[in-house]
Amino acid sequence: MPGKRPDPASLADSQWDLVVIGGGITGAGVLLQAAQLGLKVLLLEKHDFAWGTSSRSSKMVHGGLRYIAQGDIRLTREALRERERLLCELPGLVVRQTYLFPIRRGQFPGRWAMTLVLWLYDRLARIRDHRWVSAKELAERVPALRHDQVEGAMSYTDALTDDSRLVLRVLHEAAAEGGAMINYAGAESVSGTPGDMQLVLKDSVTGARHTLRSRHVINATGAWADRLSGASARVRPLRGSHLFVASARLPVKDCLTVMHPDDGRPVFVFPWEGLTCIGTTDLDHGDDLDLEPRVSQREIDYLLRLVNTQFPDIHLTEEDIVSTMAGVRPVISSGKGLDPSKERRDHAVWTQDGVITVSGGKLTTFRVIALDALLAATLIDRQTHRRLLNTPRLFRQAPSLPAGLGHPLHAWPQGEALSEQVRWVLDNEMVQHLDDLMLRRTRLGNLLPDGGATTLAGLRAQICAQLGWDEARWATELTRYQRIVQRFYSLPAPAIEAA
Repeated sequence: MPGKRPDPASLADSQWDLVVIGGGITGAGVLLQAAQLGLKVLLLEKHDFAWGTSSRSSKMVHGGLRYIAQGDIRLTREALRERERLLCELPGLVVRQTYLFPIRRGQFPGRWAMTLVLWLYDRLARIRDHRWVSAKELAERVPALRHDQVEGAMSYTDALTDDSRLVLRVLHEAAAEGGAMINYAGAESVSGTPGDMQLVLKDSVTGARHTLRSRHVINATGAWADRLSGASARVRPLRGSHLFVASARLPVKDCLTVMHPDDGRPVFVFPWEGLTCIGTTDLDHGDDLDLEPRVSQREIDYLLRLVNTQFPDIHLTEEDIVSTMAGVRPVISSGKGLDPSKERRDHAVWTQDGVITVSGGKLTTFRVIALDALLAATLIDRQTHRRLLNTPRLFRQAPSLPAGLGHPLHAWPQGEALSEQVRWVLDNEMVQHLDDLMLRRTRLGNLLPDGGATTLAGLRAQICAQLGWDEARWATELTRYQRIVQRFYSLPAPAIEAA
């Protein structure tokens, strides 16, 4: 990724082979694959890189056990093989982690059903990583868990990541392969015919508009895909929300999958960057997609009830919540009015008026999704598609990222180590606003009380010096950031609460 944001006017001087709209994991994946093919490719992001779903997921690179239960063996196999690839290629960013699924008497699924599912899960991944954990061992590993009627637990492995840092890592790789990108520059309109497409770009920094020309356009805007697709609506936006609490209040070393007492949905309780994360929910999201999503009181009550039922001596309350996080999944609607949790998580690619649209899918399978989009755009043929699916390595470059940046199981550094990481981020990752730094380049806004206000004050001089901000700009940015944290990453205020 270039150290400074490019001048949008300079982008209008080029004839592009491909313009990718959307700077989440799908768009980043398309950019990388296209750059590796030698195409002249540009990515546009209306907000910040990973601003949408790709910084607000459950942080898991996994196959998805429930997809097996739904009979979606193909998606599970695909995701598991991509998981193993990322574990191999991105150690320290994608990390294998133990998951525990407690089994209680009379609960479905029971031990033998789970054993069969996990046998298949491991077989699809070409590993063997599951085993039975006795009730005694479970009590030793998770002493706070309610242990009545517990027979034991199934243990298996999946992976954790920092989803926003994963997007940025893909973007760094794409830049090293020759790809171009810009944030805060959205595509207002797309027109033309295949081979000769025009896009109107609006620069959010200056307000100026520019016209770009490209042979092909791929719309990878996730939950916003219907706006530019030119076709009938296909995306069903579903909100998933999480709570972050201090690890001392809810100590877990493994990822726990526990069943909610009200609806039987599996919910995760897991360690992440020094805190404990609880989530997720699965609700239709009817709010304005141009506003950041936020957790509702209904979801907070739902997740606290889960914790206090499964960990009865913890007595977690709203006062224990360090921060909240809500994201909107771009799920392809079946049109059958299904319960949100029963909608399939496959991706889809479709074409209308020269625009290739791709949406849906999983964080884990971004590479496969990108190749399907390039195939639909006729930028690769089926033979090349098959060859690239089996390519030995995706990440071929070695960007000089600071050690430990984005490790999902390490707390963020303090003091000089933090200052060094922030210095590198500000020099290399197109930070335009404080929320870019605090909520996506680092996760300090989620990991520290009050959005990391104390830490931010200590970084003030460094940030202003590196970004060239004066006192007026700092005051404006600080006010902006505080409003974002208060409204979208904190407990909901009653006056703005939505159902």
